Amino acid sequence: MSLQRAKPSPHIVSRLSNQKETSMKDAIAERKAIKGAWAITALLFFFMMVNFADKAIVGLAGAQIMADLDLSPKQFGLLGSSFFLLFSVSAVLTGFLVNRVKSKWVLLIMGLVWALVQFPMLGAVGFETLIACRIILGAAEGPAYPVALHATYKWFPDERRAVPGAIIAQGAGAGVILTVPLLNWIITNYNWHYAFGALGLAGLVWTIVWALVGQEGPLGDEKAVDAKVNVDLVSYRSLLLNPTNLASWCAYFAAYFGLALVLSWFTPYLVKALGFSQDAAGKLTALLFLTGFFVVMLGSWLSEYIMKRGHGSRWARGVLAGVALCLGGLALVATPYASGATLKIALVIAGTTLPSIVYTLSPAILAEITPSSRRGAILAINSAIGTSAGIVAPYIMGSAVESAVSVADGYHHGFFVCGIVALVGGLIAIAFLKPRTEIAVSTAGASALAR
Repeated sequence: MSLQRAKPSPHIVSRLSNQKETSMKDAIAERKAIKGAWAITALLFFFMMVNFADKAIVGLAGAQIMADLDLSPKQFGLLGSSFFLLFSVSAVLTGFLVNRVKSKWVLLIMGLVWALVQFPMLGAVGFETLIACRIILGAAEGPAYPVALHATYKWFPDERRAVPGAIIAQGAGAGVILTVPLLNWIITNYNWHYAFGALGLAGLVWTIVWALVGQEGPLGDEKAVDAKVNVDLVSYRSLLLNPTNLASWCAYFAAYFGLALVLSWFTPYLVKALGFSQDAAGKLTALLFLTGFFVVMLGSWLSEYIMKRGHGSRWARGVLAGVALCLGGLALVATPYASGATLKIALVIAGTTLPSIVYTLSPAILAEITPSSRRGAILAINSAIGTSAGIVAPYIMGSAVESAVSVADGYHHGFFVCGIVALVGGLIAIAFLKPRTEIAVSTAGASALAR
């Protein structure tokens, strides 16, 4: 007896054909979206390049600025801290703003302010004018990273955010790596005033390009938690006070403490404590940020690899960030006891670059547990709390240098304090960064309210 294969009904054939057509259309749309996504990511990479070069210029020109304006270590520490005076407040306010206003226009205004506030430094300025310009610049740059991430996340689903997030984060490192040699050349051959003017010009060019080609991403309405739940019922209070969010604040603060320290003090440390020339110190400063670039890119790749291997976000993001902080803290704690300039420099570089993967992993964790309608504000608050370390870290180092028996002892005491902060932040991250737990709690809470 022969068996004949049953022919599918016309209805089934039609449905399969439609599904295939839809899948092909979705694939084409995804390829187009990804193409647009990487173009925007590239623009925001350059945005962060300018942003970080703006931060680094005071530290790079620190020895010359202190000499020209006759500043004490405490005064120079105050100059470094002044940049962060409104940095955090502005980040929070702008975070809420980008929940309602397109991030394209917010980024445009920020870039324009960055450019304009640099140009007064082309002339003769006093300490007060320099402080005022740095405060304004800090207020305009405070929201930069969270807003850039928020804009980028509109182009990528959660499982694909680590690498673009790392690229945005390392626009900062690349800004220093690529611009430090040029800025250092300007400072050495002309003076620090012209270096500030060059940064103003770079900011103006980016602003014009962004105005012409910047776009808003198509994923602004995606949900970070169960789509069946009304995510608007997840309150800011429950998001802000959950242990994962609080631990993220601590980890970000600990990581940024070291960054704020080296932004203002690494080049002066090399010149005044270790006896390097301005030219050599500038090259070593570029080396520090070049190291940070590779650390973040490698850490982000490792995070995605761990997740692809089937491990949860707790291990791929939370534990990884905590371990990096602890290792960095140990390196900084060991710095005062190291013999020789080479080992001391290596420990400071390791201690301040290893924690830098937190800048990528911490926002990714919060984006994972936060509805997109709340994400801009939550990322901004996270950045604001974390970067508030910039208010205290440079001043603490200045005070340590001024009150120490020797300049070198003062610097090493400051790095030791930074190491303790990193260790504490790392242990908190390992213990409490548990994003999947918070998703379950938020979803359950929202479901109960919906009923």
